[in-house]
Amino acid sequence: LIMLPAMWKWTCLVSHLLLSTTVSPLGRQQPPHPKRPFITFSGEQAEGNFNHLVVDERTGHIYLGAVNRIYKLSSDLKVLVTHETGPDDDNPKCYPPRIVQTCNEPLTPTNNINKMLLIDYKENRLIACGSLYQGICKLLRLDDLFKLGEPFHKKEHYLSGVNESGSVFGVIVSYSNMDDKLFIATAVDGKPEYFPTISSRKLTKNSEADGMFAYVFHDEFVASMIKIPSDTFTIIPDFDIYYIYGFSSGNFVYFLTLQPEMISPPGSTTKEQVYTSKLVRLCKEDTAFNSYVEVPIGCEKNGVEYRLLQAAYLSKAGAILARSLGVGPEDDILFTVFSKGQKRKMKSLDESALCIFVLKNINDRIKDRLQSCYRGEGTLDLAWLKVKDIPCSSALLTIDDNFCGLDMNAPLGVSSMVRGLPIFTEDGDRMTSVIAYVYKNHSLAFVGTKSGKLKK
Repeated sequence: LIMLPAMWKWTCLVSHLLLSTTVSPLGRQQPPHPKRPFITFSGEQAEGNFNHLVVDERTGHIYLGAVNRIYKLSSDLKVLVTHETGPDDDNPKCYPPRIVQTCNEPLTPTNNINKMLLIDYKENRLIACGSLYQGICKLLRLDDLFKLGEPFHKKEHYLSGVNESGSVFGVIVSYSNMDDKLFIATAVDGKPEYFPTISSRKLTKNSEADGMFAYVFHDEFVASMIKIPSDTFTIIPDFDIYYIYGFSSGNFVYFLTLQPEMISPPGSTTKEQVYTSKLVRLCKEDTAFNSYVEVPIGCEKNGVEYRLLQAAYLSKAGAILARSLGVGPEDDILFTVFSKGQKRKMKSLDESALCIFVLKNINDRIKDRLQSCYRGEGTLDLAWLKVKDIPCSSALLTIDDNFCGLDMNAPLGVSSMVRGLPIFTEDGDRMTSVIAYVYKNHSLAFVGTKSGKLKK
């Protein structure tokens, strides 16, 4: 079910489907205003959950990814078009899918869970990726959801074998004079030999072109991807990287992640598994992925650590917040939600915090780390990717704000955590989603909670 007040603009709808509101600006619970009825849309009961939602910023039309369906809705939630995506006969052990070659595994009717929904404005199409057939995507015309293409003949067309809706995140990098790129980040569910955890793909103008979703670059030694080494799974058997959010800014693409690692608690000789939230950065033009850097992020208030990332959203600072942070009003600000602790990913504690990061400060920390590594100081600090510590190599070169790496000292990790500024905490009703924007120089944030409340 999705709901919105009739007088609200569609922009308020983007807060990841947590759209009922009973909280006043002062935090007191209030009954819904009788003069502001909610418009609602409900899918078929048998379909299960809605998974993803995107809004066409030009028309206000809403595209809703559900189980076995893609809906196009008007801005007042009237159904305009429906496109069926499943169910179909499948088996998650079939690789490549049975639509490519015969599979010896038993096939059963299988739901298609929408895992990614993106609007490709340049080509006026919707990219809808599902859980069937190891994660293939459909390209649908925005106007009527007519299927323009469904690439499935090559291994590059299978983006993710995970059958969960929150397992894939994509960022489109658009160009005026050449084909766009699609950066794909996905959990791999123990199949690193099949799926890179991050890759950049070609978005061809022709939806049926042979090169659609092919790696931007791929030869015998180098490709536009990062793969998790199989050795990592011997250390952490259930290792995976979970991608919470992604965006592009300036010359870079960013992903916010949650990933397990083994640490030795103070005074203990044994290691235990915890989860660490990390920001990953890549240069848009880096076809060899030599620019991969990740930095841990977290938040602390009154001695309480908030380390499990729940949601994030990129916004501008706005004049008033910018003054208090000492940045410009057009500087990028990351609004993030963390829950308390860092041990329980699947059962996060209800205590949570809304924190903000100045993106420039994170980039400055990354630049400092790059400069120190290229002076030969320390190790690459990325144990999950290299298994063992590899020393940084010294090289005489200038590293500026837009440095995109070499085929040395990469991929690279930052060891020290960047701490966000806590601006709001909630102890009982865990915050699970956030959007933010600037209105008349003020920064406004909408936060959705576990119980379905919306806090402004």
